[in-house]
Amino acid sequence: MGEQVRKPGKKDEIKDVQPIRSLEKIEDMKWSLRTWCGERDYILFLFGINTGLRVSDLLAFKKDDIRGKRKLTVREGKTKKRRVLHLDNIYGELNAYIGTLDGTDWLFPSRKGDKPISRIQAYRQLNKAAEMVDIPDGIGTHTLRKTFGYWHYKQFRDVAELQTILNHTHPEVTLRYIGISDETIENNLKRFVL
Repeated sequence: MGEQVRKPGKKDEIKDVQPIRSLEKIEDMKWSLRTWCGERDYILFLFGINTGLRVSDLLAFKKDDIRGKRKLTVREGKTKKRRVLHLDNIYGELNAYIGTLDGTDWLFPSRKGDKPISRIQAYRQLNKAAEMVDIPDGIGTHTLRKTFGYWHYKQFRDVAELQTILNHTHPEVTLRYIGISDETIENNLKRFVL
């Protein structure tokens, strides 16, 4: 009997997935996605890190949902809660990309038929791009959402607001989700002296 090859599943995508904590590494990922994967995967990354939406919500978008819009109200798939997205910061790139999509209604079309790419394909492309720029393990589809959360918290220091955006039940859940609790503990332990 041959050895069975296991496809990566949702648990693999979430397990040990971390935010990207370096602006330089974010730029490296953008470059790598554009260079080694393509514009579709670059825009998926850009859209994800700037909105904090789950990848399942990102992949469900059609071109006409986004085209020409700077502000958009969506209903998140998992929580069914309404959320307002502000797209001014990525409007130009997003709409330029939409202008290149022919023969599909999907924002992130698969090359296999008239459907969006799968969550597994998004996971593979993110990992491929991360490998090309020597970003260590811990990249997955949740990296986009966690990176958004990490940098939103770093910029505004408002955990209650971020908790609301990410639809978490408690501020501690939010801090743990974006890796702030672990990072703070590690930094404090490094500086601790008696």
